[in-house]
Amino acid sequence: MAKRTVLVTAHTGKQTALRGARLVTERLIAAGITVRTLADGFTFPGAEEVPPDGDAAEGAELVIVLGGDGTLLRAAELSRPAGVPLIGVNLGHVGFLAEAEPDGLTDLVDRVVERQYLVEERMTIDVTVRSNGSAIVSTWALNEATVEKAARERMIELVIEVDGRPLSRWGCDGVVCSTPTGSTAYAFSAGGPVVWPEVEALLMVPISAHALFAPPMVVSPESVLAVELIAAVDTSGAVLWCDGRRKVDLPPGARVEVRRGALPVLLARLPAPGERGGRFTDRLVAKFGLPVAGWRGRSWEDAGEHA
Repeated sequence: MAKRTVLVTAHTGKQTALRGARLVTERLIAAGITVRTLADGFTFPGAEEVPPDGDAAEGAELVIVLGGDGTLLRAAELSRPAGVPLIGVNLGHVGFLAEAEPDGLTDLVDRVVERQYLVEERMTIDVTVRSNGSAIVSTWALNEATVEKAARERMIELVIEVDGRPLSRWGCDGVVCSTPTGSTAYAFSAGGPVVWPEVEALLMVPISAHALFAPPMVVSPESVLAVELIAAVDTSGAVLWCDGRRKVDLPPGARVEVRRGALPVLLARLPAPGERGGRFTDRLVAKFGLPVAGWRGRSWEDAGEHA
């Protein structure tokens, strides 16, 4: 039987994350699983240190991430090219991408050891920046790509395009091009809709647009979105952010194209006993503290089962 290997990463600036990572590492090694850690992170006796580059997750069964969504997005840069699923432990604020909370750490490790987890694909976006027709940057995002102003005192002027046709011109603070996974991140803060992760779609959400037509839009996953900075308008200071991690300074007249990503991100999750769906609904209620008192549900079905 092939040796099992797990990469463990953590937010190195949080002692709670490092303590949790040491606990995870210790229990995995005790179960006979090889543990890798990043050379820029924490050290633990018995773990193999690897450089924090694109090969860190190669050949691993799983990447366990302790931190907030930002830490998980960083880990996705390692796991995506290797085709390895991520599972997160939330030590941040909201933690929509995480599967477990700190008090469930021991259970998470036990279920990983027993292979009691499922793997789902999350759609990504590929992003191309063009200047004078030539591609100058190619990157990607799991949550969103955002074209936005860098200077607080001025707007940017842009034209948005869907499937090769111009749709509208906006003077605005920016525009968010998002995946369903990112619909609860920046796009949500900008007034976009919440899209369940199993729905395949692309979202375009304006940020403070001065226009009569500037609604959040949901389009086909096969569509291509484009944002063009108006070359005749001084748009110095316009930038592209991908997942809030990768920044590109945009020249005047730049064009940003967003399409469905060629590679998904794989997320591992721990199914609840007898789970029949509704997991994301429960997550929304828990993360946002939504009021559901008084809900009776399909109580007549339960009564019929016991009749």
